[in-house]
Amino acid sequence: MSASEELQQLIEDTLRADSSVSAIVGSRVYDTAPPEGRRTFPDITFGASDYVPESLECLVSGDVTFQLDCWTRDHGRLGTCRGLTSAVMRVLHDTELALTTNALIRIQVELVRVFRDPDGLTGHGVVQVTASVEEAD
Repeated sequence: MSASEELQQLIEDTLRADSSVSAIVGSRVYDTAPPEGRRTFPDITFGASDYVPESLECLVSGDVTFQLDCWTRDHGRLGTCRGLTSAVMRVLHDTELALTTNALIRIQVELVRVFRDPDGLTGHGVVQVTASVEEAD
């Protein structure tokens, strides 16, 4: 399993296991959100990701960045969305986490942004997480 895949699973498991995050979203942390009509808010979905390799002679390493999208419906308020992004940031920023196959060197929250989607109902929070990883041989 690649470091990116293993890291995504670790982030998903960590968010689901955290009491402050699960108090808001339950276990609704998804790679892809359920279709409209079967979706329950609030939830968290994985957005864009990228991998920037680091050029080292003796190992394969790099930085993996994930965008976590936090979604709420508070009828015009963004309080729950702010609370959710804060909870996600607290559980992931500079936390001691470990991968099973690959090595996680450091994980940091680089950006938190909260805004209202164009529908006027949906709060949208973005938490950008970057991790330095070393790939297993």
